[in-house]
Parts: sequence; C-alpha cells; structure tokens
Amino acid sequence: MNSVQGRRTRILAATTATAGLLLVAGCSSDDGGGKTTTAGGVTLVKGGQLTTCTHLPYPPFQSEIDGKVQGFDVSLIDLVAKDLGVKQDFVDTPFENFKTGAFLNSGQCDLAAAGMTITEERKKNVDFSDPYFNATQAVLVDKKSGVNSLAEVKSKGKKLGSQAQTTGEDYAKKQGFDPVSFESSDAVLNGLRSGQVQAVIIDYPVVQGWLKDKANASAFKVVDNLNTGEQYGFTVKKGNTKLLAAINKAIKDAKADGTYKKLYEKWIGPYDAAASASPSAS
Repeated sequence: MNSVQGRRTRILAATTATAGLLLVAGCSSDDGGGKTTTAGGVTLVKGGQLTTCTHLPYPPFQSEIDGKVQGFDVSLIDLVAKDLGVKQDFVDTPFENFKTGAFLNSGQCDLAAAGMTITEERKKNVDFSDPYFNATQAVLVDKKSGVNSLAEVKSKGKKLGSQAQTTGEDYAKKQGFDPVSFESSDAVLNGLRSGQVQAVIIDYPVVQGWLKDKANASAFKVVDNLNTGEQYGFTVKKGNTKLLAAINKAIKDAKADGTYKKLYEKWIGPYDAAASASPSAS
C-alpha cells in the first residue's frame, strides 16, 4: 500500500449494512463514554459501528465506486461487522498511520484494512490478523518500451515507478533501482500513461484491475510476476485480542462456507485455492 501526504481525512459511511445488521445492533451496550461493547465482548470506538481506517483508492481492495466505499477488504470486514451486529464505517487516512498504529492508538479507528503486507517491523506497532491474501509484485510496462523483464528496465535505462511506502518500492530499491515514487496507485498508472515512467512495480491484483480496462490492456503488458512471499493482514491496536479473534473467525468462516471464494472472484479474479492465504497464524 501507499502513502498520500496532505490528504484530508474523510469519514465515509459504508452502505453495505443491511436492515438485518441494524436490527441486531441493539445487542450492543453503551458504556457512557461513547464506546460500545458488542454482544461478543468487543469494545468499539463508536457505538453501533465498526470503524475501519483505510486508504483510498487502492482497487480492488478498497475504492469509491458510485459514491460508496467498496472492494475485497471492505467485503471481508463487512462480515466481521455483521458478526458483531453493527455496520462498517471508514476513515480515509495516509498509509504511514497504519504502519505506526497512530489512528488505532488514538481511538479513531477499531481496525485498519488497507491491503497491508504483514512484516516483522510493522508487528512492533500493531497486531495483525491471520493472513487473508497472498500478494505478488507485478512489473507492468509500456508495450512500446521494448522491455520484457524487470532486469531489462535497468539494462535498457528505462524509468521505473512505484508507490511510496510500499513493499514493492522496497523491493525495487533492494534490486538497485531508484524508482520514481508516486503517492497513490492512480498516480502510478498516470505516470505510466503519461510516459513519466516506462515501467512500474506494484501488487499484481492492482495490475489485474487496471488491465480489465481495454485501453490499458492494449497499451501495457505484465513482464514479470515476482513472488516475494507477501501476505496481507488486517490490523488492530496491540492487545485488542477480542476484535482480533472476531476478525480471524470471520476469515476462517468465509473460507469454510465459500463466501471468501465468491468475494475473491468478484473483486480479484479466478480463485486459485493454492494461491489464497490459509487461515493460519500470521
């Protein structure tokens, strides 16, 4: 995921909550300070809702579509909200807050869902859920560039772009690149379109989403798919074991009853059980 400097924080209400969720929201109790404890014993920062910190846009995991926040991450956390008897709301915030746990620690969010890779460094500041997605890095190039691999980006002197503060950018730097750093996934794609860069490295599911557009598919091609062993996880404030357990239960249940597969195919693409993250401890 990436970092956007100076983005105005916005609260965006999820519209995916059903009437059934509103009916069972009465299972929560207010502690007098605005916080709510659900029937499952999970304390929430705001009564009647599960507040999710995210960063927009990052399709297919989270983005605004027709004025609504939607995506793979959103759909999975909706399952958690349903189990807790509440609706999901969003806070859009720069990605560095996810890595430090700032918005979790300050009580502005219950959890963070932002297509975030589980790393040992990040575990120092937040607690991760079980992995819910296996991610690879893709190298997408302009078809006119004459580049057919990441190595050729360097050997042919082409410019490589990446998202700021991401594992893809870290990988590029470790390979000896000095990538042009863009603030968002949209900016990465625009950099490729405008010719500012001739190749980009970014999470493969993001590229899959881009290539669904015929204009992108005709102009760009994937030349490398790098298995960096990355897995995504949701995060909570350190020590928030009850919410973490609720998230892990929702992931496990979704995999068991076929919901995960349906959501994967809706938002990501063809489901490959061997490629999907198993609900083991992160």
